[in-house]
Amino acid sequence: MEDAKKHLAHVTLVVKDYDEAILFYTQKLGFLLIDDIDLGNGKRWVLVAPKNSQASILLGKADGEKQKAAIGNQTGGRVFLFLHTNDFWKDYQSMKEKDIVFKETPREEDYGTVVVFEDLYGNLWDLLQLK
Repeated sequence: MEDAKKHLAHVTLVVKDYDEAILFYTQKLGFLLIDDIDLGNGKRWVLVAPKNSQASILLGKADGEKQKAAIGNQTGGRVFLFLHTNDFWKDYQSMKEKDIVFKETPREEDYGTVVVFEDLYGNLWDLLQLK
């Protein structure tokens, strides 16, 4: 019997505001807005993703104090998401021009070229081009 094909579809990112998060991901990172569906009662189904990505980010507006406290620190200060690229320096320069906050200078590692940046709420990401 063959194993079923599986893949990661979405990762939820807790945000303060849907519209400001959509603007950041689409205008600053160049992601596509996949879905923005009104679910009623102030909730929306909002998906963003890099072009040609199989996985996407579900932007979930914080509901309650516990979720609000997690905004910008969903992983306790560790890098949360990894944005792979096939043209590191082009993407890095474009992101700098769009005022993305970088936490370090780019560095070469055994596995590739990498730099840590933060999103609009302070979540840490790696921009990474694998060797």
